[in-house]
Amino acid sequence: MNKDAAFDAVIVGAGVAGALIAKRLTDAGLTVLVLEAGPGTSRGLDDYTRHLERFYAASAKSPESPWPPAVGAPQPDTTALRNNDGYFVQRGPNPYGSSYTRLWGGSTLHWLGVSLRMLPEDFRMRSLHGVGRDWPLDYTALAPYYERAEREIGVSADVADQSYLGLTFPDGYDYPMQRVPPSYADRVLGAAVDGMPVTLGDEEFAIRVRSYPAARNSIPRGDYRPMGAVDIRTGDGPSIPPLQGERCQGNTSCTPICPVQAKYHAGKTLAQADLRLLTVRVQAVASKILVDPASGAVQGIEYKRYDDPDGAAHTTQVATGRTYILAAHAVENAKLMLASGLEGPRGQVGRTLMDHPALYAWGLAPLDVGAYRGPQSTSGIEELRGGAFRARHAAFRFDVGNDGWRASTGAPDTAVSDAVMTRNLFGPALRAQLGATLPRHVRLSLAVEQLPDPDNRVSIDPGYLDPLGNPRPVIDYRIDDYTLAGMAAASEVARAVFRRAGVADCTDPSKGSWFPSVFYQGREFHYHGMGHFAGTHAMGADPAGSVIDADQRAWEHRNLFLVGSGSFPTMGTSNPTLTLAALALRTADRLVESLAT
Repeated sequence: MNKDAAFDAVIVGAGVAGALIAKRLTDAGLTVLVLEAGPGTSRGLDDYTRHLERFYAASAKSPESPWPPAVGAPQPDTTALRNNDGYFVQRGPNPYGSSYTRLWGGSTLHWLGVSLRMLPEDFRMRSLHGVGRDWPLDYTALAPYYERAEREIGVSADVADQSYLGLTFPDGYDYPMQRVPPSYADRVLGAAVDGMPVTLGDEEFAIRVRSYPAARNSIPRGDYRPMGAVDIRTGDGPSIPPLQGERCQGNTSCTPICPVQAKYHAGKTLAQADLRLLTVRVQAVASKILVDPASGAVQGIEYKRYDDPDGAAHTTQVATGRTYILAAHAVENAKLMLASGLEGPRGQVGRTLMDHPALYAWGLAPLDVGAYRGPQSTSGIEELRGGAFRARHAAFRFDVGNDGWRASTGAPDTAVSDAVMTRNLFGPALRAQLGATLPRHVRLSLAVEQLPDPDNRVSIDPGYLDPLGNPRPVIDYRIDDYTLAGMAAASEVARAVFRRAGVADCTDPSKGSWFPSVFYQGREFHYHGMGHFAGTHAMGADPAGSVIDADQRAWEHRNLFLVGSGSFPTMGTSNPTLTLAALALRTADRLVESLAT
């Protein structure tokens, strides 16, 4: 077994949290080793282009289609939900419907880029609504780090659109780039429903279609310089091809791959780190945390290094440093801890797994709204993310899709097939039918809040191992009545929105019948995961109810940090990336303070 030279910090995972911390530490003159389980094939522009070509050639445009797993670093695949034969060992009772990517750059390679802040009330769910848990910090404490994260990852938005439900910004602050322009579909829907009253419990809300913050490059403000495509070649350092990716070009494949890299991914942050002080070791799967049993201090990270992404042959090495940061993923962090015999205080590691179970609603607008033009989504309905009703059922938010019924029914391909095979249309009649319907397709994505439940968890079982002999994640997952009631409320609001806009509601759960289904008060809902994993190593004010403290430092191992969305005590309705990025920057500051002494 080989032992690496000691570094100031060893980071597991080259996703957004690990990348932001690595950049901050190297900026402070500290040496950093990053262990990435997956290959580094997204680093070079030529290799990135090959991933793009793989996506173009794929018949199923799933989040994983451009990003195939290595044998040594398997990953969940949304298509495996149909047969329960993927990387996850699903024990139910409900399938967990989300996936992530194990590559240099992590899941930001395939995300949509939505960069919402959490609401102030999201940090105080127990105090305000009597459900969930409170965070050990509040919105005020995290707000300066939200600003830094928005600049680090390059968020496009206008503060005027984001001041709602208690969200506040300092005088004079605005996002580093102007908002991505609302689509024509956004403007048509907004003209019909802006100001529409919605009643939930005893409260009335006036909803509107508003642009949301997105980590996609637009027009910069002030001296901000957008980061476009990166090209890191071994020994040559990073280069940035001129003009490529400096502006969003309106492609329709934000998820799963931006053709020009105008959308942020964690590789952009790694490219800006001090490469003289940063070592990134790809195809290096962390397999065990080595702990001094007397002191509880971490002494090293054992990892398995493979040379061939298509094979399982590997060598075992140990990385050593002064401090250790697990930034792999909410699931992978928990799995590594458990594989090392580290269950946390009261066995809390892996528990309170959360997601945003989401529904689709789709319909036919009364006029052409320009469907199937990118970006995939540019606006949402946010007013129902917060309110007193959260004491009774989950909050929710809507994304307005610009990609027609692609996600919900597989259109336009399925629309063509149906017209030909079922309606026997061809020639001019076929063209007329498609021309009259496809541009009118409208789709909403309804993302619903989920509370922490200790029985929803990641665990391991020696009977389920991957090709390198590492444990596969075993998932126990149930969607409870709080979330189901939120699903019911969200679907009713979607129907009302369609009625107000004159959209013929075509929502038919049987069309998405391969999605998992749940039942509530006699209704069946087909849901999908949003890829918003959270909660497996939650932070808290004391070890009695958490794994880590507010700095994301492990209570039981004081030179070990667990970062990412696994740290969330609750998750509200916002996509987790901006919040986990803000938390990572906050932790990075604490690390610089402690390692500089």
